[in-house]
Amino acid sequence: MEADDDLKHFEAHGAAPLSVAGDQGSVDNDGARIWYATYGAGAPVILLHGGLGHSGNWGYQVPALVSAGHRVVLIDSRGHGRSTRDAKPYLYERMATDVLAVMDALQLDKAALTGWSDGACTALILGMQAPERVAGVFFFGCNMDPGGTKEFVPTPVIDRCFSRHRQDYEHLSPTPDAFDAFVGAVSEMMRTQPDYSADDLAKIRVPVTIVQSENDEFIKQEHAEYLARSIPGAALVMLPGVSHFAPLQRPDLFNDAVLTFVDKVFSSRA
Repeated sequence: MEADDDLKHFEAHGAAPLSVAGDQGSVDNDGARIWYATYGAGAPVILLHGGLGHSGNWGYQVPALVSAGHRVVLIDSRGHGRSTRDAKPYLYERMATDVLAVMDALQLDKAALTGWSDGACTALILGMQAPERVAGVFFFGCNMDPGGTKEFVPTPVIDRCFSRHRQDYEHLSPTPDAFDAFVGAVSEMMRTQPDYSADDLAKIRVPVTIVQSENDEFIKQEHAEYLARSIPGAALVMLPGVSHFAPLQRPDLFNDAVLTFVDKVFSSRA
């Protein structure tokens, strides 16, 4: 796949279009209707997208995982994509229960979780809340306390991603005119959450791989290193030459890291 380091292709076209889902539907949980879709068959991998995006942002990852023999589950986080939300504030812990509700609806006893940005935090919290349901967590590009983030600096790449998110929201959302309010609510969550201590991280008992891009615009590298030190048995993977948008910029590089993770997680259970 060609690189899209400046996200010009993503802004114009989005990620690669997905094939027809094997199964799709929605589940009601805690005041929201959560949309999901599944592809392929095999050991299940749930992909959790970043804040303001939607599950279609994983368009380059789904075929790679299906080809590797996995059942891939996509979820639109509450208020994102096709999923609804109510007036309650966004909480990562609440979004973790949304993932569990989808797993229950699909009768998935256990799955590997691959999370990007906000999705990574949601995945790790679910690993803390319900470790018996989580085979492992691929934690890409996120913080677990407010000190892990860099001061925000606008860039053309971020602007292009935001432009695509606005277009997609207006096309997919049940509330297409509410993008600005949606951004405000998600931004408030990001400003104050998550806030877990080193003692909290030390209690995690699921396999975790912390993944950090060399040029991440939002997350400090030293924070990723701290997470890998603080979570028992965690691995640290650095992705060279990419930023917070690695799954879109250089899909082959990112997919190699994901496939290595899921192979490790499921081979250790065999």
